[in-house]
Amino acid sequence: MRETAPREATRQETAPPYPRTDRTVPTRSADRASYDRDLVHAILDEAYVCHLGFVRDGAPVVLPTLYARVGEHLYVHGSTGSRPLRMTGRAPEGLPVCLTVTHVDGLVLARSAFHHSINYRAVVVHGLAYDVTDPAEKRAALDALVDHVVPGRSADSRPANKKELAATAVIRLDLTEVSAKLRTGGVNDEPEDLALPHWAGVVPVQRVYGTPVPDPLLAPGTELPSYLTESTC
Repeated sequence: MRETAPREATRQETAPPYPRTDRTVPTRSADRASYDRDLVHAILDEAYVCHLGFVRDGAPVVLPTLYARVGEHLYVHGSTGSRPLRMTGRAPEGLPVCLTVTHVDGLVLARSAFHHSINYRAVVVHGLAYDVTDPAEKRAALDALVDHVVPGRSADSRPANKKELAATAVIRLDLTEVSAKLRTGGVNDEPEDLALPHWAGVVPVQRVYGTPVPDPLLAPGTELPSYLTESTC
C-alpha cells in the first residue's frame, strides 16, 4: 500500500487561508463563505471582468473592467483620464476600493418563486488601490493583463510604446482582505411544495468559445497562433 504524507506535513505545505475580518464574513449564508487561498485564486483566474467599486464625491460608483492577478496582487488598467485611476494617482495613501468577480454556473428553478436561485462562485476583495509608478512593474502588469485574456498573447503582440504607456495608468490592489462565496447543488423547496406540478431542477450555464474570426487586413501568410488552436478559445 502506498504511504501517505503525515497530516502535519500536509498542513505545512498548504497555503494559509485568508484571515476573516468584519468585512469578509457575510451576514447571510455564512456557511457558503470560503477563505481558501487556492480557491480564491482559481475563481479570479477564470474570469475576465471584475467590478471595481469606490466612492466619488460622496456617492458609490461601480465600474466593470478587465483585471489580472499576479501572485497576491490584482492589477487594473485604464486611461490616465479615467476617474478611479486619476483618484488613485492623487491618493498616495491608497484609494479605498471593493472589487468583485462572479461566475454564474447554473440557474436553480424551484417549485416556489421564493426558492429560485443561481449556482455561483464569487470573490470579494476589500483594500486600498495604489498607483503603479515603477516602469518595470507597470510593463509586467500590462503583460499580465493581456495574458490573462489569452495566455501567451503578450509575447505575440507589439508592446506598448512610450506614448501609449504615458496614456495608460495601472493600479494595484493587494489580496489581503478577501473572501469567496459559493452556491452549489440543487433545489431547496419546502417539503409541502414537492408535490406541486411545476418543473424544478438546475439549468447549467457554461462559457463557450466560438471559432476565431481573422481580421480582413491580416498580413499575408499570418496563421492562427497555436495558443488559440490549442486552448479552449
